[in-house]
Amino acid sequence: MAIPPIGIGTWELTGKECTKVLELALSLGYRHIDTAHVYKNHKAVRDAIKDFDRRQLFLTSKIALEQVDVKKISASVEKACSLALRELEVEYIDLYLLHWPDHTLPLSKIFLAMEKLKEKGMVKEVGVSNFTMHHLRDLIRDEATPAFNQVEFHPYLHQKELWDFCSKNQITLVSYRPFGKSKLLKEPLFTKIGKKYGKSSAQIVLRWLLQKQIPTIPKASSEEHLRDNLDIFGFFLSTSEMKAIDRLHCNKRFCGEDDPEFDY
Repeated sequence: MAIPPIGIGTWELTGKECTKVLELALSLGYRHIDTAHVYKNHKAVRDAIKDFDRRQLFLTSKIALEQVDVKKISASVEKACSLALRELEVEYIDLYLLHWPDHTLPLSKIFLAMEKLKEKGMVKEVGVSNFTMHHLRDLIRDEATPAFNQVEFHPYLHQKELWDFCSKNQITLVSYRPFGKSKLLKEPLFTKIGKKYGKSSAQIVLRWLLQKQIPTIPKASSEEHLRDNLDIFGFFLSTSEMKAIDRLHCNKRFCGEDDPEFDY
């Protein structure tokens, strides 16, 4: 199954609230659910998807570096994935990501161990998250090219150079935190464009990503916002509007702002 253009992020969604939100999302038409070991909500996701047709779902989860024993890389990577499968109660994960980079660790060996999970049928694809071009070049040098790189990407952090690099190397870039902790929703340009199309600021941001063919996983919990995030297919931003949104880039991060790995 190909990655859907719009999914739902589950960071900070746990327990019954997480299950309830995901059940609603599935009923509205969402098919991509993004989770991670560190979110501690695998079992809540499990409860939401247990009666849903697995073939219609695209599940993403992530392994944390803390789960990897550098002395037993292959064994610990498989152990982490097995735990995720048990907690989710699924036979495979569609996309398994290495959650954060740390260039002082053997990332290429860790990623190659993740690749072996595909051979075992435990995952369909493997990728990385929050990797810069420097991290990606290190992997590619060691013949460990990821299929996906999930990063913070939105009009205030329009990482065009990274996006172009990923495209050149057949790496699908996936956007998370597209609204920048809701800060982008106050941007006057989105309000102005939204009035023209009868759309919200959030829908303008998501349409911008859609027209760039960048899959995204906005977080939402209310039915109104869940519905709005899916309602972005009936209009088209003009070339001038797309360029105007591009020009909002100011290299503003809302996640891991002080992480030194971004400068590696």
